[in-house]
Amino acid sequence: MTTAVVVGGGPNGLAALTLAAAGVRVRVIEAADALGGGTRSSELALPGLIHDECSGMHPLAPCSPFAQRFDLAGAGLTWRWASAEFSHPLDGGRGAIAVRSVTETAAGLGDGGRSWQRTFGPLAEHFAAISQEFLRPVLHLPHHPLLLARFGVPAGLPATLTARRFRTPGARALFAGAAAHALRPLDTLVSSAIGVALTAAAHAFGRPVAEGGSAAIRDAIPHRAAEYGVRFETGRRVTALDELSWADLIMSDTSPAAAARIAGERMPHRVRRAYTRYRHGPGAFKVDFAVEDGVPWAHGPSRAAGTVHLGADLAEMAAAERDAAAGRMPERPFVLVGQQYLADETRSTGNVHPLYAYAHVPAGYTGDATEAITARIEHFAPGFRDRILATSARSTTELSRHNENYVAGAHGMCGYNAARRALARLRGAVPGPRGRPRAVTAGGGGLPFARPASRRAHRRSCCRRQAPRTPQTRSPHFGTRPPSPPDGLHP
Repeated sequence: MTTAVVVGGGPNGLAALTLAAAGVRVRVIEAADALGGGTRSSELALPGLIHDECSGMHPLAPCSPFAQRFDLAGAGLTWRWASAEFSHPLDGGRGAIAVRSVTETAAGLGDGGRSWQRTFGPLAEHFAAISQEFLRPVLHLPHHPLLLARFGVPAGLPATLTARRFRTPGARALFAGAAAHALRPLDTLVSSAIGVALTAAAHAFGRPVAEGGSAAIRDAIPHRAAEYGVRFETGRRVTALDELSWADLIMSDTSPAAAARIAGERMPHRVRRAYTRYRHGPGAFKVDFAVEDGVPWAHGPSRAAGTVHLGADLAEMAAAERDAAAGRMPERPFVLVGQQYLADETRSTGNVHPLYAYAHVPAGYTGDATEAITARIEHFAPGFRDRILATSARSTTELSRHNENYVAGAHGMCGYNAARRALARLRGAVPGPRGRPRAVTAGGGGLPFARPASRRAHRRSCCRRQAPRTPQTRSPHFGTRPPSPPDGLHP
């Protein structure tokens, strides 16, 4: 039987359950004392209030192949939805809000509603099929080429250009706030992709949260994985591939630099250099609040939204994302606010609620952005300061210390390398002993750095991106893509 080891027990590492279900013997090794990576929850601000430590909203979870294949509900995971998906307040109590219905959302966007309906109506209607295409390996024969093309045209554009399809400031800001999840300048190519995907997903499936906190995802997957014989080992740090010489397949749920350190001299110099020079995108500075009676948004509909994006307009958000990417702290940073308690009342204590917020800041930013985040919320919700009972802040350094995959505070692998990341999957890296193929992938984006021992096998792996039908038909190799994360995109 093929044996696989996964280094790192974050969401991607836990998704190795897919390998176990295919008959592979799997062991997951995690350096921290607990599994979960970004899918953790704890009492950060006040006792009794449950805050998500990183991953908070899970827009792609209901449609992911992982969620559809494994019954996580039967393992204790329950999804909850707020009455509105996301909103964008503007100055003067104005704003825009997205609800599950595309038609209802478009009706509230004035002159921009017609373009919104035309753009997202077809995508939401067919999003289940579309998502199966972009969640598959990079090189594959599309099952729905026309639908994929319909998604790809707006997704490939700069977010600033796509936003101008929508005529009103509210509609433009609503889309730009979704696109800003990419943590990259909004005027660059492909910066629309995450915005288009998240918006279409919100209309198709909503933006669910896990009841009891995102840690419920971490708890449910190992429960299900145990049924397939997956073994978990925590508190152990892997420092070299030689420690795992017994494995046929190695997958690393780590940052590129950490993967290069583990591979050491086994990785060709040119590949190791590329991994160590990987440039991460901007970071995040996170603040969790304990708030009495919730946030008094001047834009009333935002009080019902699970996610609230803060930026005065499209131009301000574009400038803020450009500054953060260039290493400058924005004067008015983009801020994301999560109101998960609206969907999941178990996270609150009486009328005191946990509020999740983070700002996009330069990578490795060493300052304190607590006041900047508080001021942004206060600007759109006068009186917010008076409702704060306690706070808990994590800088980019603290985020990196808490989770080593968040290099310089960067969530996942978005940012400068987003477009090149996909092409990197075609690069070989580490041959195995005695001609046996070895495969290693890195981080939330699934960057591979392994190759089969022969050039013929390497060419074959570049053409066949699907996993083998059964582990016995042929050995796993670099061409196998890591399983999709069970919780979808980053928060």
